[in-house]
Parts: sequence; structure tokens; C-alpha cells
Amino acid sequence: MELSLPAWLGALCGMIVAAAIYVPGIRIIERRLRAANVPETLEQRSAFEDKLSVMRRVLLGLAIAVLAVAGYWIGNMLGGTLGGTGG
Repeated sequence: MELSLPAWLGALCGMIVAAAIYVPGIRIIERRLRAANVPETLEQRSAFEDKLSVMRRVLLGLAIAVLAVAGYWIGNMLGGTLGGTGG
């Protein structure tokens, strides 16, 4: 694993893209889940909100992990191509 500036900038860009995709994506998913599942009691509503909270965290974590790794890889690849050491 190479620790180069282009790779780290790529990872940072990947995390920013993940956060930007997360906001509208989670709203769409949440809206559909709320329409499909109408809790009747206070306990059911509380359980549903807890599940939504866990789902939000898992989706954000996965999106950041996957896109940060992809950005790191792309940055490392472009950094090696554009800023080659000459050989």
C-alpha cells in the first residue's frame, strides 16, 4: 500500500461523494419504508425508528468505506500515471 498524496486526495474525494450521495439516497429509502410500514403502537413506532437509525448508520459507513477505497485506488492510479517517477 502506497501512501501518496494523490491516493489520499482520491480517498477524501470518495468520502465527500459518499456523503453527497447519502443525503438524497437515505431520504428516498426512508420515505418508501415509512410508506410501506405504518406502525400502530408506540412500541412499534419506537422499534421502527431504531431500525431506521441503524440502517442510516450502516448505509453511511458502507458508502464511505467503498467510495473512499475506490477514490484511493483511482487517485493512486492517476497519481502514478500523471506524476510518474520516470524510469
